Amino acid sequence: MLNTDFRPGAPDWLDLSSPDTRASVDFYTALFGWTFDSAGPEAGGYGFFQLDGRTVAALGPLAEEGTPPGWTLYFATEDADRTTALVEQAGGRVRFAPFDVFSAGRMAGYTDPTGADFAVWQPHDTRGLDLVTAEGSLCWTECYSIDAERAKTFYRAVFDWQEQDVPLGEVMYTVLTPAGGGTDDAHGGILQLSPEHTARGTGSHWLPYFEVPNTDAALAIADTLGATVRIPAMDVHGVGRLAQLVDPHGAVFAVITSAVPGA
Repeated sequence: MLNTDFRPGAPDWLDLSSPDTRASVDFYTALFGWTFDSAGPEAGGYGFFQLDGRTVAALGPLAEEGTPPGWTLYFATEDADRTTALVEQAGGRVRFAPFDVFSAGRMAGYTDPTGADFAVWQPHDTRGLDLVTAEGSLCWTECYSIDAERAKTFYRAVFDWQEQDVPLGEVMYTVLTPAGGGTDDAHGGILQLSPEHTARGTGSHWLPYFEVPNTDAALAIADTLGATVRIPAMDVHGVGRLAQLVDPHGAVFAVITSAVPGA
């Protein structure tokens, strides 16, 4: 379960890059009940999605023309420069080198050896997201990889994540926990992309999950707002009811109504 302790290696931020930030604000505020707070003109169009005044995600324009829209997950680090060195040593690519974001923190962006983009956040004044796991906020992260074993080796070297392989239907799912964490600190998973998906050109990527009170109701709202369904709603025993969506600009994300423990 995600929490705001932000142990090193745990997800601590996420943002959306959009070719039309105004339209994205309209879509996500209508879907999740968020509000949007601009960071001001000096931030270049960047701002924060909030729920009851607490930041749950962020939004900014595309870094450069032609960059695909998408959600980027950030993982906590105590030293972005050291993490950058570990990424390079493990065979990853540095998309942008560490730099300071005013006094808020220090960030860097990477691509893992299988092609999935991610980033890190080293906190200063801003520790990370204000709210996770609750309805309307980030509750899980998932890496779909064209080479799951290679991805696991890479992230193990960079973040020292703990892993537990569990069967999920016909595939093996690797549950991820920050170093030194317990079972309750699990924050995500890694799984192998199927040949069917790779044949359609789906590459390695990280996928954020947002908790919703009713997955089917969320899908109905998303449909009226112009989203498309990537994976229809399904029940996963002990996990909950989930679905994957593509927003009107092409960014993928998932929604879930988590199962009640013991129910």
